[in-house]
Amino acid sequence: MSQTVPRTRDLRSHLEHAPMSFYQWAIVACAVVLNANDGYDVAAMSFVSVNVEKEFALSGSELGTVISATLVGMAIGAFAIGRLADIVGRRWTVIGSAAVSTIGMFLAASSADVVQLGVWRVLTGLGVGGILASITVITSEFSSRRWRGLAIGLYAAGYGVGAFLGGIAANGLQETYGWRSVFLVGASVSVLVVLALVLFVPESVQFLVNRRPAYADRALRRIARRVGFDPERSSLADMVDLPDEAPASRLADLFRGRLLAITLLLWVAFFMVMFGFYFVNSWTPRLMIEAGMTTEQGVVIGMALAIGGAVGSVLYGVVAVRFSQESVLIAFLVLSTASIVVFVLSTGLLAVAFVLGVLTGLLVNGCIAGLYSVAPARYGTMTRATGVGSALAVGRIGAIFAPIAGGALIDAGWTNVALYSSAAALLLVGALAVTVLRRIPEVEDA
Repeated sequence: MSQTVPRTRDLRSHLEHAPMSFYQWAIVACAVVLNANDGYDVAAMSFVSVNVEKEFALSGSELGTVISATLVGMAIGAFAIGRLADIVGRRWTVIGSAAVSTIGMFLAASSADVVQLGVWRVLTGLGVGGILASITVITSEFSSRRWRGLAIGLYAAGYGVGAFLGGIAANGLQETYGWRSVFLVGASVSVLVVLALVLFVPESVQFLVNRRPAYADRALRRIARRVGFDPERSSLADMVDLPDEAPASRLADLFRGRLLAITLLLWVAFFMVMFGFYFVNSWTPRLMIEAGMTTEQGVVIGMALAIGGAVGSVLYGVVAVRFSQESVLIAFLVLSTASIVVFVLSTGLLAVAFVLGVLTGLLVNGCIAGLYSVAPARYGTMTRATGVGSALAVGRIGAIFAPIAGGALIDAGWTNVALYSSAAALLLVGALAVTVLRRIPEVEDA
């Protein structure tokens, strides 16, 4: 009886259809660690916000602006560096962005005033935004079609793991060494992460094929050996249906034909989901204190969100292996809406709030994993990093407004129920955008 053999006409086809190698999973692991850095950094700011607020005598709006400083940098980095990755390559874009982020974290630990802190947080965010725009594409391309949803889910789970570690660091370091020590520890770990990137992260195969840099054949053969494919069949000359020339990647390409609808729907979904996500994660520790909890209990609830977030990303990936990625994402968005409302109504009971916090973090972080998984497949090779980077940039704009809007509405006297209910309503809008997106076919590569 004959056995079906996966289509492995060339290296690209091998990556798409063959079982994933240890090296491919190592790339996923690097992506998880990178996203954990993001989670640690963003969550650490929310966990130390009370001490920062006291030291610099900040209002709610001013504190929200400081929290958003990193997100401003992320938005700029995701868009600008995402464009750069399509031109110069994704490997060194990721490594360079990680180095910038590390420098920003070291400098934040030395901030003498709130202006310095804000500037260094923007620099940190610039690096993180560049990382996300590039590593999301690399993770997607080096994952097989079967396991891509799980790989992206694991990658997105890194945020929750990093946020959880940020909470532990905040509780363990602040009282003895001050809030600056939380950033110093994160920056020190980031140095090791940069070294790991240099050793493990490869260049994107699609970039090598389409841009054809001088080192392309050498890099393709090295990748082939690591993923278990014949390196002698991995030069540019061996690629099937290779285009005659690589067209330049332009932002305008995202608005041509059906890509116009795809781009706008992804922008709406990213904006709404990231607004809700960053509002819940940035303000929950502080709002729980206003609801009557102690500072330590507020941090515990913030950690509950992080624990749930780590589980939720993986859960999304597991479910997405068996069902449509868009359908799973829609389900997570609708359930997140209900969970957020029930969570804010439960804050009078710590144990119940903790459980619901885990559930809310699980569902909301699963939505982020879903967006990361769905977006790359919606663009062709040459517009992929630009498309994903632009969607991330728009999402970061939503993330930026979340802490600022939260601080302004708190100063205006909004209740916790009103704040969280508004965030939940935005997730419903995101669900509607993904529902429409699901009806549009994916773009096929040449």
